[in-house]
Amino acid sequence: MVADGANNFSNKRLAMLDSYLALDGDKPRLLDEWTDVPSLWDAARSYIDEKGLPGQFIFTASSTMKRADISHTGTGRIASVRMRTMSLYESGDSDGVVSLKDIAKGSEMKPILLKRRTLKDIAYLVLRGGWPSSIGLNEDTAVLIPSLYIDGVISKDLDKVKIIRDKNKLLKLLKSLARNESTTVNKKVLKRDLNDTIDDKTLNEYLNALELIYLIDDMPPFSPSWRSSLRVKQCEKHHLADPSLACSLLNITSSEELMADLTTLGFLFEALCERDLQVYAEHIGGKLYHYQDYKDNEIDAVIEFKDNTWIAIEIKIGESQIENACKKLLKLNSKMERKASALCVITALSDVAYRREDGVYVFPITALKP
Repeated sequence: MVADGANNFSNKRLAMLDSYLALDGDKPRLLDEWTDVPSLWDAARSYIDEKGLPGQFIFTASSTMKRADISHTGTGRIASVRMRTMSLYESGDSDGVVSLKDIAKGSEMKPILLKRRTLKDIAYLVLRGGWPSSIGLNEDTAVLIPSLYIDGVISKDLDKVKIIRDKNKLLKLLKSLARNESTTVNKKVLKRDLNDTIDDKTLNEYLNALELIYLIDDMPPFSPSWRSSLRVKQCEKHHLADPSLACSLLNITSSEELMADLTTLGFLFEALCERDLQVYAEHIGGKLYHYQDYKDNEIDAVIEFKDNTWIAIEIKIGESQIENACKKLLKLNSKMERKASALCVITALSDVAYRREDGVYVFPITALKP
């Protein structure tokens, strides 16, 4: 680890003195927090070209290096992969009996009986989040992890991107993003939450800083072809990197508190599902979007693949919402010039995964895998 404090930060001092030497050793060689010594990135270009072998290095960091601090992009030599918090399948909280890849192919699905989850179970998964160190912890302890993460980001990680001038203002912005989790509110709303004490340029700089340290993970809009002249909104859907961060910023520290506000729980459950869908979609070669137009038509999540096929997904906590969600998807898909290859409704509390006679897949998030 480059930032290891052992022996008076000997790893970092070595890398600063001779970056090329720091790259030598057993392969693959993990260079954690390499952004503390940006010259490692540039040295890797020469090393990779000289050796001509794949898979020599793994560069990891808690923030993105600004382009001005490195001389080459890594194109053709280094591929970038965003590491997200653990999905429910990775943490062992999803049975994995429903495959997103199979759904994308339009495969048949016989009804599958599952263990029923309670609303308290779902609230706990939202509060705990996907942090590896939180897995297996009781609720009182697990809720401390995202809080400590936010404190660490504000006190240390933000200094690396050298953009933030007022950390109290940034914390207010984070709280606003938490209140607007899983929505497409515009920047005027965010500014209003800060009492208009921030101009557009500064707000954009702060949002950019949060992207550089991977604290936000917004969903881009999906733009399919339409027979009609309906205009598609180009707003991104706001997401923090993990729903547990929103809970921490909103001072929600127990399942009981979260269940007492079903509206907030609904938005955070959507965030939980879309975090997992982001992970699964990328694993099978897809990309996650949301859909919203000026006729008030919305689709919670859309996964599009390189062959231009796509899946439309609605996310609902209760089983009573399934029927209307299915009708909505079928109606909206009928207007599309490029039809979805699959329609899905993801739930929280259902104890069965199945495909309806109208073709819509219905299953709980705790049954899904890539």
